[in-house]
Amino acid sequence: MRIMSFVAVIGVFTLTASSNGFWRHHKEEQRLSPDDITIVDQSLLKRAVGAMALGNAMEWFDFGVYSYIAVTLGKVFFPSSSPSAQLIATFGTFAAAFLVRPVGGMVFGPLGDRIGRQRVLAMTMIMMALGTFAIGLIPSYASIGILAPALLLVARLVQGFSTGGEYGGAATFIAEFSTDKRRGFMGSFLEFGTLIGYVLGAGTVALLSATLSNEALLTWGWRVPFLIAGPLGLVGLYIRMKLEETPAFRKQAEQREAEDNALPKQSFRQLLVQQWKPLLLCVGLVLIFNVTDYMALSYLPSYLSATLHFNETHGLFLVLVVMVLMMPMTLAAGRLSDTIGRKPVMLFGCVGLFVLSIPALLLIRMGEMLPVFGGLMILGTLLSCFTGVMPSALPALFPTKIRYGALAIGFNISVSLFGGTTPLVTAWLVDRTGNLMMPAYYLMGASLIGIASVFALRETARKPLLGSGPCVATRAEAHAVLRGELEAAEMDENYAAAATARA
Repeated sequence: MRIMSFVAVIGVFTLTASSNGFWRHHKEEQRLSPDDITIVDQSLLKRAVGAMALGNAMEWFDFGVYSYIAVTLGKVFFPSSSPSAQLIATFGTFAAAFLVRPVGGMVFGPLGDRIGRQRVLAMTMIMMALGTFAIGLIPSYASIGILAPALLLVARLVQGFSTGGEYGGAATFIAEFSTDKRRGFMGSFLEFGTLIGYVLGAGTVALLSATLSNEALLTWGWRVPFLIAGPLGLVGLYIRMKLEETPAFRKQAEQREAEDNALPKQSFRQLLVQQWKPLLLCVGLVLIFNVTDYMALSYLPSYLSATLHFNETHGLFLVLVVMVLMMPMTLAAGRLSDTIGRKPVMLFGCVGLFVLSIPALLLIRMGEMLPVFGGLMILGTLLSCFTGVMPSALPALFPTKIRYGALAIGFNISVSLFGGTTPLVTAWLVDRTGNLMMPAYYLMGASLIGIASVFALRETARKPLLGSGPCVATRAEAHAVLRGELEAAEMDENYAAAATARA
C-alpha cells in the first residue's frame, strides 16, 4: 500500500513540542500524532473508487435485469390467466433472493473484517455473475414444468447470497480509501455505478422489447441480458483482483496482530451487540433508501405496464431517462453532503417523499408520456438525496474492526424485510384493495421512519471514521490537522492555568 510517508511532519512538530512539553501532554491526553494521520495516495483512491463503481455497475446490471423483464419472465415461468398473478409470482421469486441476503451478509461481512475487503468483494462478483448466467440457461415452464420456477428460485438465491456481501463491502472500501473532506462525493460514485448498471439493464431490455416480436422475446430474447453476465463477471473479477487493501483495514490488521497476545479477544458477536444503536439507525436509513429505490426503479415500470396498461417499451424508456438524469444529481448530492452535512440532504429527501409521493403518483396514473415522466422524475430527484449520501453515511456508523460485517448485516436485514419486498407487497396491496394509490401511501409510511432515523443520526461529514485517524489528501492538510491539535492543546493548558489562578 503506497501511503505517503509522514516523517518530515514528525520532525517539524517534535521540534515545536520540545519547547512547551506538547508531546508529553499529547501522550497523556491521547491526542493525534503524525502516525495517526493517513495521507491518501490519490491515484490509488481513483482506482479504488472506479473499481467499486464499475464492479457495482456489473453486479446491479445482473440483479436489475430481472426487474425490468419481470412481465416476460412471468409468462415464461409462471403460466396463468391473470397478468397480476404472474407479476406477483415473478416478484415473489424476486423477493426470495432478498430473504437470503442477510445470510450472505453474515458470512461475507465478518469474513471481510477478518481476511480483507478486497478478497471478499472478488468472491461476491463471481458468484453474482454465475447466478445470473444460470438464469439465462433455465428451460421454460412449457419445457420442464414446475422444475423451471424451482431452478429460477435457486439461481435467485445464489444472486441474493452474493449480493449480501456486495454493498456493505463496496461502501466500506470507498469510505476507508477516501479523505474525510470528500468522502460524500467519492462515496456517491458507488451509486453512480449502480445507476449505470440499472441503465444498461433497462436499456438492454428496452432494446430487445423494441426490436423483437413478442414470440421471439418469449422464446429466446429474454435470455440475452442474463447470458451477458458471464463475460461481465470476468471483467469485474479482473478489476477487483487488481486492487490493494484499504489503509484503515491494514492498520487495523497490524494492530490486531500486535494485540493478539496482549489482550483477550472479543468475538464478532460481542462487538456487534455493543453496536445495537448504530445497527437500528442503519436499518432505518436503509429502509427509506431501498423502499424508494425499489419502488421507483423496479416496481413502477411493471406497475405501468401490468396495472395501468401503459406501453411497456415506453415505460422502460422513461425510467431509463430518469436514471440517466439521476447520475449527475447523485454526484451533486454527495458533494453537497460534504459541504452542508449528510443529515440536511437526507432529511430533504425524506420530507420531500412525504409531501410529494401522492402528487407524483397522480401524475403517473394519468398514463401519458409527459405526466408519467414528471411523476417518475420527482421520485428520482428525491431518491438522489439517498443515493448520493448513504454510501458515506452508513459506513461511518461503525468502527473499523467490525465495519464491513455490521454494515452488511444491518443493511441486508433492512433490505430483506422492507426493500426487496417492496415490489411484491405493493403489487399485492394494489391487487387486493384495487387502490392504485397504494405505492404513494407505502412511500409516505417509509418516509416517516426515514425522518426519525435522520434526526437520531450523528453528523459525520468531514470527520474521521470511527476507529481511524484523519485521512487527508496532502502533507499541507496533515500539517493543518496537527497545528489544530497543537493549538487545542495550548488552549486547554491556558484554560486550566486560568481556572487554577481563579481558584
